[in-house]
Amino acid sequence: MAIALTVLGTASPHPQPGRPCSGHLLRGGGAEVWVDAGTGTFAALQEHTDPTRLDAIWVSHLHADHYADLTAALYGFAHGGLTLPAPLPVYGPPELARRLAGFFGQPDTGFMAGVFDFRPLYDGHEERVGELVLRTRAVVHDVEAYGLRAECGGSVLAYSGDSGPCPALDELASGADLFLCEADVDRHGESERPVHLTPEDAGAVARRAGVGELLVTHVGPTLTPQTATARAADAFGGRTATAREGGTRAF
Repeated sequence: MAIALTVLGTASPHPQPGRPCSGHLLRGGGAEVWVDAGTGTFAALQEHTDPTRLDAIWVSHLHADHYADLTAALYGFAHGGLTLPAPLPVYGPPELARRLAGFFGQPDTGFMAGVFDFRPLYDGHEERVGELVLRTRAVVHDVEAYGLRAECGGSVLAYSGDSGPCPALDELASGADLFLCEADVDRHGESERPVHLTPEDAGAVARRAGVGELLVTHVGPTLTPQTATARAADAFGGRTATAREGGTRAF
């Protein structure tokens, strides 16, 4: 198995008992990457690895349910005895460092320099972390947002982040062994530009992309994970499961 994905959190838009917001631990080729750092996921991360072993953090967009626990991580690394061997690369939207500085009431980002090494994402960004290759595409959302395609040893994971239907999402998912995909909304408003996926949208992307398995996550309050997964499975016609906290897929 070349890639392992452990689900840390799936809740949207706020954490629930036993359900942190979006976050995942991605392992491959000896590397460990924290993918999205939603509220509550830093504690969940520590159930599966020592955070000082992380090789990178990757953040899809600047909504709190995907990045807010970087504040907890900063306290842990800077003041909590979790000593990093070197500043940890953090890949995210260009405003991420300033957003965190604002949370801490700091006029600039320099106070984080010994902990985080911020590196901006952009459409088409590619980075090798150990033997993991991380490829990023801009996707449609109501803020700057990215999806991820991770490859290692011939295995491929695709992750939607938060996205409405768009060609980039199909490209990210193409031929993936596992497609971790949001199904946040029950239906689209008639006058709205879609910035999330319905379960049917998620299933349709998985079908067009020819993925091996669809893993449904980030189900919003108008749906249950079980209902969203069943509807996505009907649209996909292939193997479909619900992402659950603590669950690991290795492929």
